[in-house]
Amino acid sequence: MHAVAPDAETFDRPYAGGFTGVTHRFALRVYFEDTDLTGVVYHANYLRYLERARSDMLRAAGIDQRAAHEAGDGAYAIADLTIRYRRPARLEDALVILSHVTAIRAASCVIHQTVMRGGEVLAEADVTAAFVSPDGRPRRQPSAWIAIFEQLKGDSPNR
Repeated sequence: MHAVAPDAETFDRPYAGGFTGVTHRFALRVYFEDTDLTGVVYHANYLRYLERARSDMLRAAGIDQRAAHEAGDGAYAIADLTIRYRRPARLEDALVILSHVTAIRAASCVIHQTVMRGGEVLAEADVTAAFVSPDGRPRRQPSAWIAIFEQLKGDSPNR
């Protein structure tokens, strides 16, 4: 028997993660397309998961990357990324990506991200996102964004 949804609109909205304290949580499921022949998530797909979670974190925090780009102000580019794989994710796993701002500089921020399956850490990454002008040169982040990052920075209980 199928459950009846309150209305179709409930399912027509894209999924959005959210904050618990200063940590952003973003859930996703591992699909067949994410895996290799053995049903294990291909290593590069973790980068996609982390990107989705970071983009959702910025949106949830009130940072409109698209508007900044369209106004010619600039955009974020990944300047540095360190990832450590601890355990494999597999087909049909329900994962949660925890994201937390750990450092803020004039033209960049560092976000620590953890890929979890239940209480198990599968991967951890430290990502430096640099704000760059349309010609690709580092540029000071909007001051309002720095203020948002300052509010989100702090000691994360998940690290």
